[in-house]
Amino acid sequence: MLDLSLATSVSVDTFATRRQILAQRMGANAVAILTTRAEMFRNHDADYKYRADSSFFYLTGFAEPEAVAVLETDDRGSLRYTLFCRERNRELEIWTGYRAGLEGAIKQFKADQAFAIDELSVQVPRLLEGKQVLWARFGQNSSFDQQLSQWFAQLHQHKRHGQHAPIQMCQLDELIDEMRLIKSDEEISLMQEAARISALAHTRAMQTAQPNMPEYALEAELLYVFARHGTVPAYNSIVGAGKNACILHYVANNALLQAHDLVLIDAGCEYQHYAADITRTFPVSGQFNAEQRALYEVVLAAQKAAIEVTCIGNHVRYPHQVAVRVLTEGLLELGLLQGDINELISTEQYRQFYMHGTGHWLGMDVHDAGRYKTFDVQTQTEEWRLYQSGMVITVEPGLYIAPDDLSVDARWRGIGIRIEDDILVTAQGPRILTDQVVKEINDIEHMIRQ
Repeated sequence: MLDLSLATSVSVDTFATRRQILAQRMGANAVAILTTRAEMFRNHDADYKYRADSSFFYLTGFAEPEAVAVLETDDRGSLRYTLFCRERNRELEIWTGYRAGLEGAIKQFKADQAFAIDELSVQVPRLLEGKQVLWARFGQNSSFDQQLSQWFAQLHQHKRHGQHAPIQMCQLDELIDEMRLIKSDEEISLMQEAARISALAHTRAMQTAQPNMPEYALEAELLYVFARHGTVPAYNSIVGAGKNACILHYVANNALLQAHDLVLIDAGCEYQHYAADITRTFPVSGQFNAEQRALYEVVLAAQKAAIEVTCIGNHVRYPHQVAVRVLTEGLLELGLLQGDINELISTEQYRQFYMHGTGHWLGMDVHDAGRYKTFDVQTQTEEWRLYQSGMVITVEPGLYIAPDDLSVDARWRGIGIRIEDDILVTAQGPRILTDQVVKEINDIEHMIRQ
């Protein structure tokens, strides 16, 4: 029976708390302005399903297009929140769905005041006037950057009348990204639900795969589970059989699964704006052959070692360094690399078979916001940042033996393997959010044969 239990969504009060925290970091007598993502047309009268900008939604909970949020602090640091959005329009709502409107912006989304989006150019200069600092997401939207410049010019034209624009401009992403990097209990609950549903989808794929099945049919099994649980894909699913698994961002998903193939599936759902990201690699036949098994064991060992060191006290690059050493040792033992292990690592010879990093931040975006390095004031250098409780990161080592790599024996060619889990950093150590889908060889073979 389908489990329709849902994790608790982020509350309206949580969005308000986030705005208060941001206001404190902005400082007194400042203004922040941010816009959501524009609608995108697919072709002619059809558009892509709308999804709000992550940082905009993080602060507002507002998921409609054509919206702008302005956060102001006064001399004492007190916050006023203004939301610009589309007005209610009965005729248009018949075609495209209900709108919150100005009344909903205040009652449902707790704006202090709301204006129609058409009033943006009238109201925003008034909100900017007299502030010392402007925080904006410069570089995110070139047309909006241009609009900001016009508003500044408008204020400067009236400076003889006592009006003036902010004298300092700062990158708002620097504040929001750092807030998004540490997940709250509410966010972790949503991410755990996304992980659970994604694990169900991967399990179904393992149980459904069979020879001569198109990759897109296996992708359809993933999408079915996602949709049945009220979610959408967090990114384009990768379903790569055989040599296609060696293409890191393979999304064509149009080849046939062969009995002797491994199939690599990199897929995760988005649940209430929070993503999961899982990769599993398994044999279509239900049985790894000798070469597949040998390489899989190396990748699994590397992943386990990397997860173990994804903990407070270590820096974010350390799991990659650990994974690289385990992978290189395995490649040496299998004869796919020759030489001294330290030299192979220092000269990056392993990149012939492992050419990407071992993890990335995860949250509202599958490649989530947040710096990987921080600036050390004492040394005046950038350093890999240390893990903190509440961070979520993927751990995803792999090995890819290109089908045309003549430097290795033919029996190894065309094998691609990646294993990926989502890891929450806690005071008690790494917590695997995605452990509900099997990855041990015996468990995978048993799952497929069921």
